[in-house]
Amino acid sequence: MKPTLQAGLQALAQFDVDRERTIDFMGEAARVYATPMLVRDIEMTCRNLLLAHLDSGEDSVGTRVEIDHIGATLLGMAVELTVRVAEVNGRAVVFVVEGRDAVEPIVRGRHSRFVVDIAKTAQRLAAKAEKAKAASGGG
Repeated sequence: MKPTLQAGLQALAQFDVDRERTIDFMGEAARVYATPMLVRDIEMTCRNLLLAHLDSGEDSVGTRVEIDHIGATLLGMAVELTVRVAEVNGRAVVFVVEGRDAVEPIVRGRHSRFVVDIAKTAQRLAAKAEKAKAASGGG
């Protein structure tokens, strides 16, 4: 991690709520921003902010999401997400998240990420895959 990774860093992401980001289970007239897609967008916005402050061979993984999805955003509306680094504790980074559409606030909360070494993570996951294979009788 670079020394530039500090509390107070902020990023803004803007995008339109496309069909892929909406729910479909209440019919066409009720296509609104799906909470799982909102969480994905929050995670990606936080990750993108972190990438500029990480060393080569590092990335981050999400470890916690706490949000209140407080407003429905219609298909085609623009959304603005603001994420701010609230805490850096070693490799653990906590973000404060806010978002709005053109009419109202839609989300507030916190998201935690952990900075990882990509190569070490790949080794750890490969070892777990071997254990899983053995546990399922495939080994």
